[in-house]
Amino acid sequence: MIAKTEISNQNQFYLTGISVRTTNQNGQSQIDIGGLWTKFTTEELIKQIKDRTSDDMYCIYTDYETDRTGPYTAILGCKVSSLDNVPDGFAGITIPADKYQVYYLEGQFPANIGDAWQQIWASGIDRKYTADYDFYKADPKSFEETEARIYLAVK
Repeated sequence: MIAKTEISNQNQFYLTGISVRTTNQNGQSQIDIGGLWTKFTTEELIKQIKDRTSDDMYCIYTDYETDRTGPYTAILGCKVSSLDNVPDGFAGITIPADKYQVYYLEGQFPANIGDAWQQIWASGIDRKYTADYDFYKADPKSFEETEARIYLAVK
C-alpha cells in the first residue's frame, strides 16, 4: 500500500547486479524477478559486488520496449561507486539524474510492492519509461518489515 508520494529530483548513480528480460504479461515478471531475488540471496551475490556504496538493494526497470505492457529489463543489485569492476555474469548500469515520483510504502514486504505497482499501473501517471526502480533498505528487523520505496521517472 502507498503511504505517501512526492516528486524528487534524483542524482545519477551506478548499479551492479543480475538481470533478466521480462514482461508484466501473464504474471511473468513476478516469476522472473522472484527468480532474481532467489538467486541473489541464496548465492550471496552481494559479496561479489566490490564497489558497492551500501548493502541497500535496488531493482531497476529499464530498456522498456514500449510501456508497462511490453518487454523490459529488470536488474537487481546494489549502488556502486563506479562501473569499473562489474563481475562476470553481472550487469552494470548508469541510472540517469531525473525527476521521479517517489512512493513510500507501508504494509508487509513483499506484498506491498506488488500492491503499489498495481495502483501505479492503474493511475495513468505520465511516465518516461527510462529507468524506474524499487529501493530496499538493508538490515530490516524482519523480511516482512523491509523498508521499500518506488521511484518512477516522470515527465
